[in-house]
This record gives sequence, C-alpha cells and structure tokens, in this order.
Amino acid sequence: MKKNLSAASNCFEFAAPKVIQFVDTYAMKKSAPKPLICVTANAMESAEKRRPLHATGVRNVNSLLKMVDCVPVLMPPVGAAVDIDELVARMDGFVLPGGRANVEPHHYGGPEFPPNEPIDPGRDAIVLPLVRACIAARVPVFGICRGIQEINVALGGSLHYRVHEVPGKKDHRRPRHEDATQEEVFRLNHMVKLTAGGLFQKLTGHDEMMVNSLHGQGVDRLGDGLVVEATSPDGVIEGLRYDDDKQFIVGVQWHAEWEPEEHALSAALYTAFGKAAVARAASR
Repeated sequence: MKKNLSAASNCFEFAAPKVIQFVDTYAMKKSAPKPLICVTANAMESAEKRRPLHATGVRNVNSLLKMVDCVPVLMPPVGAAVDIDELVARMDGFVLPGGRANVEPHHYGGPEFPPNEPIDPGRDAIVLPLVRACIAARVPVFGICRGIQEINVALGGSLHYRVHEVPGKKDHRRPRHEDATQEEVFRLNHMVKLTAGGLFQKLTGHDEMMVNSLHGQGVDRLGDGLVVEATSPDGVIEGLRYDDDKQFIVGVQWHAEWEPEEHALSAALYTAFGKAAVARAASR
C-alpha cells in the first residue's frame, strides 16, 4: 500500500546565503482590514510515527507574516469535508507551500506511483478544486514547490514524476547524503531565466535570478491559461502564472519562503501577493 501520510522532516527549515537586501515595501491603510490568508497544511506523521498530524513548516507561516501584514490560518488536508466555495469566499488569499508527498498521477494521467511513494490524497482533494475556485472568484494564490505543481495540475497540466530521469534534464533534488547541512540543502543552486516582458521580469528588472532547488517532480505539460515566467538552464519550468493581469495566481518551483526579504524575486512576489490580498480584503 502507498503511504497516506508524509513523514515529518526538516525540509521546511533551511538556510541559504544572503544575496540581496530587499527594501521595497507596500503601504496599507490603517482602516483597511488585514487580509485573512490560508496556508494549506500537509498530512504527516510525528517523529515517533505514532500520531498522524496536519502541519506545515514554521517558515511557511513566518515568511508570510514577515512579508505580508495579514492574519494567517492553516487549512488541514481534509478533502471533501470542506465546502470549497465557502472556504474561498471567506479568504483573501491562499499560500500553497511545499510538502514531501507528491500530487497523485491519476489527477493528470501519469504513470502509477511505486508502492512506497508518499501521497497526500486529502491535500490533493482540497487544493486542486480550490485553485479553480480561486480563479473564478479572483482570490490570489501563491504556490511554492508542490504548490506550482498543484496549480498546473488543477488547470489540466501534467508533471514529470522524476525530473532527473527525463533525457536532457539535471537532478533538481536536494543533496542526497545524510550529513548534508541546511546551508548545503537550501543554498542558491542554479540560475533561472525570466520571460522577457513577463511579470517576474517587470517586478525585479532582472533577466535572470539564482534560486534554490529541492524538487523531484516538475511541470511537464502546461495547464490551460498558464504562461511560463521562469525556466532553468535545462528547460524545467520554474515559474508560471495564470494569464490574467487582473489577478494574482502564481507558482514558483523554488522554496521562496526562505528569507524572501533577501531574495529580490521572492520578495517581490510576496509583496505583489500581499497587495492582491489587501485589495481582496478591502472589497470583501
């Protein structure tokens, strides 16, 4: 049987070199309500594997609070137990962070996972329809790592099960040796090219940026309505957005939650997401 719970790990706590000090900020009127932003959680197991948990990494919430003046809430991966339309109507934004489990292949017509592959069917069941509902309701979404893959699959796209097994692609996973330090794991790893005239380029004024790299799966066929914003040197899609300038639906493959204020692109994306959430809160 496949594992239905992702084992807890330290993959959410990491360090990377300080590269750029981000100085841009956005203003929010004192009278405006703080946006209510939902962070989707993962199904996990406690370290002793005795207790199932619904959890997310501390940095997923702390980075959000650092970059956006908001009220964060965690959404457990309980699938159909939640009315998606009601959830979306009550929120001002969603952050879809990383997780150890991968989106199951039956959602995009991919080959079946091996029996030992961690899965999180509850998260699949809630997030995939949630992305579509957010687009319909014009609620901002920021997908990170697994989050970019969820956005793509939700809109009819597909995924590479293992990027490093695809001809011409490099290994985008974290260092494999057990004594790897957090600095090694989450260091800036490779360059991404930003699409000319795209959102990412406009936000930063840069044509390329260095990012970290900790993923096994990756975007294959692009979902409906999505446009590519960033690619790695070997052609892996590292950033995308929904092609509608009036809403913020963005996904990145790197872990943008690590010290985003010191990474120009990650910081700019958090800030743009925050502005969109503030506008949503003011109109709701």
